[in-house]
Amino acid sequence: MKATIEYNSRRIVVNISNPLDISIPIDTSKENVNAWYIGDPKISPEEIDGETVKVSEGAVVNFNNIHFNPHSHITHTECVGHITEKVHSVNKNLKYFIFLAEVVTVAPESKGDDLVISAKQLKSALGNKKRDAIVIRTIPNLSDKKSMRYSNTNPPYLLEEAAIYLREKGIKHLLIDLPSVDKEKDDGALLAHNAFWNTSGKIRMNATITEFIYVPNSVEDGEYLLNLMIAPFENDATPSKPVLYKIIK
Repeated sequence: MKATIEYNSRRIVVNISNPLDISIPIDTSKENVNAWYIGDPKISPEEIDGETVKVSEGAVVNFNNIHFNPHSHITHTECVGHITEKVHSVNKNLKYFIFLAEVVTVAPESKGDDLVISAKQLKSALGNKKRDAIVIRTIPNLSDKKSMRYSNTNPPYLLEEAAIYLREKGIKHLLIDLPSVDKEKDDGALLAHNAFWNTSGKIRMNATITEFIYVPNSVEDGEYLLNLMIAPFENDATPSKPVLYKIIK
């Protein structure tokens, strides 16, 4: 099944029968991805009047509760409300969901004891391309990213200059396969978050950051159509399911 989309002066054709899901789900049947020093997510049946509401326990339906934190346990999309005193809702500020995206692969560089992504690397990857979104895959790109325990590991992160470059480049949606665009322990500076959302100037309310994605090695670098699907939570962040579609022409 193919779809033709008019984008500015272009006609973009994609095969919507071949979605490329780059989200990491909550899966309590195995070790779940985790960050930020909290326990694992939980999915368990509700109990009503002492009865477990589960078909295998004699109930007519399965009726599970889910306890999780979007920042710690699942692919999630956040807006500037993540770092502002007023908790702005990503559900209210993300109003469009189809974007032209560029998938880039970056090998974080050493900087002291850290691994970082620089503006120079992103400039080299994007060049003169104009995109709504960037999807950053870091290497090495092993499947254990889907179950990594990130707390106290000092993962790679974006330098402030890199976030400024993306903002000035006009990138509105930043997707990355790390638990944060910022250094794990930075005394609350959150330099990349603040730079990308431009909190010292005119705040970019409709810009988003999506963390904890996983881009399989089979997905080549290049131009894609991105469907950034989110769950309708009125919160600074919400679970999301970004899906890429290869552009045929």
